[in-house]
Amino acid sequence: MRRSPPAGARRVDIGGIAQTQEMFDCCAENGIASVIETISADEVNVAYDRVVSSDVRYGFVIDTATIPAQG
Repeated sequence: MRRSPPAGARRVDIGGIAQTQEMFDCCAENGIASVIETISADEVNVAYDRVVSSDVRYGFVIDTATIPAQG
């Protein structure tokens, strides 16, 4: 028996590691790159507020080097 998604839901297949690598390779071969805004870990709340208020021009990427070490 196949289960159906809820009404209004949309199935999205994101693929696995191989498909993701193929997409990255294609982008690299064709000079396609994302435009991003790099933020530090302490800017996450501000970035979230900007998303909520639709004040975002690029995708945010958190610089993981700014995440404090635990321990």
